[in-house]
Amino acid sequence: MLTPLNFPKTPLKLSKKGEEIYVWDIFRKRKLLLTPEEWVRQHVLHFLINNKEVPAPLIAAEYPIEVNKMVRRCDGVIFNREGKAIAIIECKAPQIKLSEAVLHQIAQYNFKLRVNWLILTNGLQTIVAFVNQSTGAIQYFEEIPGFTQMSEIQ
Repeated sequence: MLTPLNFPKTPLKLSKKGEEIYVWDIFRKRKLLLTPEEWVRQHVLHFLINNKEVPAPLIAAEYPIEVNKMVRRCDGVIFNREGKAIAIIECKAPQIKLSEAVLHQIAQYNFKLRVNWLILTNGLQTIVAFVNQSTGAIQYFEEIPGFTQMSEIQ
């Protein structure tokens, strides 16, 4: 049973092979095993496109970065129209609490990418933070901003 999430229902293309469920990923153009984390990732990325006017070509799923000489992958990165990264999206399975350790993970990614927006979600709870790159000040938002707002603040 897939956990109902606090995102609008998304018309995902699901298929079943044996006991496993797969989802068609529009970003990576292939079927992926539908894990609880992938369920959340697909919902938040489609939400950004359908509800926050983020152009799909400006979202990179499973974006690789190097952190401490190890390759890590951000669940999602949003770019502005000039190709600069403006937001990191980190997804966890619904049963994973959004703890300090999870916040530390996205902060490590941001040390490398230096974006203004951090979006952390397990599908049930979402934390949205704006990081002022000049002062280091962090401001929390109640909801994910639209693409225009994310793009304007640099």
